[in-house]
Amino acid sequence: MGQPLIFPHGVTVYNPEKCWNGYTIVPLINDGVLLFDMNGNEIRRWNMHAMPPKLLPGGYVMGLSGYRHPDYGMQDGVNLIEIDYDGNIVWEFDHLEEIDDPGRDHRFMARQHHDYQREGNPVGYYVPGMDAEPLSGNTLILCHQTIHNPKISDKKLLDDVMIEVDWDGNILWKWSASDHFDEMGFDEAAKNVLFRDPNMRSSDGGVGDYLHINCMSYLGPNKWYDQGDQRFKPENIIFDCREANILAIIDKESGAIVWRIGPDFNASPELKKLGWIIGQHHFHMIPKGLPGEGNLLVFDNGGWGGYGVPNPSSAIGSKNALRDYSRVLEFNPVTLEIVWKLTPKELGHAIPTDASKFYSPYVSSAQRLPNGNTLIDEGSDGRLIEVTPDHEIVWEWISPYYTHNEKGPKNNMIYRAYRYPYSYVPQEPKPVEVEIKPIDNITYRVPGAGAFGAKKVIDVEGTLPYYEDVALCVATDDEEDVTKREKVFSVDTSFFKPVTMSNWNEDVLKVKEQPVLVLFGAERCTHCKALHPVLEEALREEFAEQYEVRYVDVDQNADLVDTYHIGGIPVVTVFKDGKELLRFNGEKDYDDLCDILDKPFA
Repeated sequence: MGQPLIFPHGVTVYNPEKCWNGYTIVPLINDGVLLFDMNGNEIRRWNMHAMPPKLLPGGYVMGLSGYRHPDYGMQDGVNLIEIDYDGNIVWEFDHLEEIDDPGRDHRFMARQHHDYQREGNPVGYYVPGMDAEPLSGNTLILCHQTIHNPKISDKKLLDDVMIEVDWDGNILWKWSASDHFDEMGFDEAAKNVLFRDPNMRSSDGGVGDYLHINCMSYLGPNKWYDQGDQRFKPENIIFDCREANILAIIDKESGAIVWRIGPDFNASPELKKLGWIIGQHHFHMIPKGLPGEGNLLVFDNGGWGGYGVPNPSSAIGSKNALRDYSRVLEFNPVTLEIVWKLTPKELGHAIPTDASKFYSPYVSSAQRLPNGNTLIDEGSDGRLIEVTPDHEIVWEWISPYYTHNEKGPKNNMIYRAYRYPYSYVPQEPKPVEVEIKPIDNITYRVPGAGAFGAKKVIDVEGTLPYYEDVALCVATDDEEDVTKREKVFSVDTSFFKPVTMSNWNEDVLKVKEQPVLVLFGAERCTHCKALHPVLEEALREEFAEQYEVRYVDVDQNADLVDTYHIGGIPVVTVFKDGKELLRFNGEKDYDDLCDILDKPFA
């Protein structure tokens, strides 16, 4: 949809009464790490790198000194460091690998990228009673290593590696993604595509960034483990693979993947209902002590990702999943049911026509706040919002820091954002909080621009009133929410016996004496209205007592609709001895209907 040339930056909306107030820390695209208050007052900026930065109690900040030259490294951080409030380095790790890049770097490097966790806090953001250790403890670090693995591809690969180091930099534990490739769930089509093109990048003479793990955290204490589910041990590690659309949990002790969804989101009815998660970021379990504890939270970017069968958007099957808007999802890790979500629709935008008004195809994050709000980083546009459980935006900040390049594209990307309590920075006085009410965009003008409102309004005779809901040239998902339409007829449930998933087996699949005819329909459907009397007449007269007759209300039985792949309605299926014999859809005249119903007896 694009942005206007002129729009506000900094904080644009702020309701102190509804926000969880504190300091926000972000990595700027070319200007270091920024700490600012709720009104957008910039408290301190450190000229360091970070992807992401994290604030620790006492004003300590974690980040890195810089990156390996892009000729040889793909987002390889040279180290991971911790500084005090005045910028003095108090801890550093760089001894994963000795690097000797011709004409470039000759040093030890951590090859750190995208995430790390300091002991004391499982996720890196504020959790009451779970503060990260500022001057002690182990650190979990996500790193890169370059490998050759002909089982995965004949190309050079960038492998994702997790390590845990102690305060002195000793490596205590290590896990490599390539060792668990067979546990990732790729089918043969995906493996074939990945082998030929493992997301090749230009660094290091060409290297396949085949998974691109972009987040990693401990589960921490949680109710699922308390209830006996061993998959959710507090020390287990949760992560995601952006390029493969995989979200998973590993058992830290064995290294095995013990929980996983993706890369195929058509694999079960539960996954279909959850919907495709594509190119995701910041996947983690909401820690104990926060609203929604135990649920999984993820910024589902949309955009593109995955490997599989070619389609119109992917000629060779690479990045074959595509969606042009983002979602924030909170869902149950056991049932996969969505508990809370934020999509363009909840923000007042129609899908798909205005869906891009909430869309970040890369980077981004979501943090659950202690008051139940969620801090969301729509990162590719440098936009942060705090939303209530009811989807009200009570705070917004737009980054005013853009790339410094004069000729290339301008970008104010924010990789990830975190909110912390004011007490984390005792060096500063508590800020004064001042409400910022939303701007009236309709009447807002820059100096010199004409005011809102025509000089004169002319009424034209015969003009009809404007309708509240205007049909667009493109159908929106609101139009597809047909379940809210008014009833146009009533199904004769004395003849068409209603069935649900709970009695489906007994009333349909286990019936032995006669074939079972099932009408999938809805009383708001005009085509069902047309078919219903004709079908009933044929069954009562031409096929009297030859069929068991059932009815499924598609609006109330989404599980059956998904299981039996019911598209447009009406759909009529015939089952015999638990197997589907035939199906047809749409309206039919009497003679055609009788010819179809006669087939099971031919």
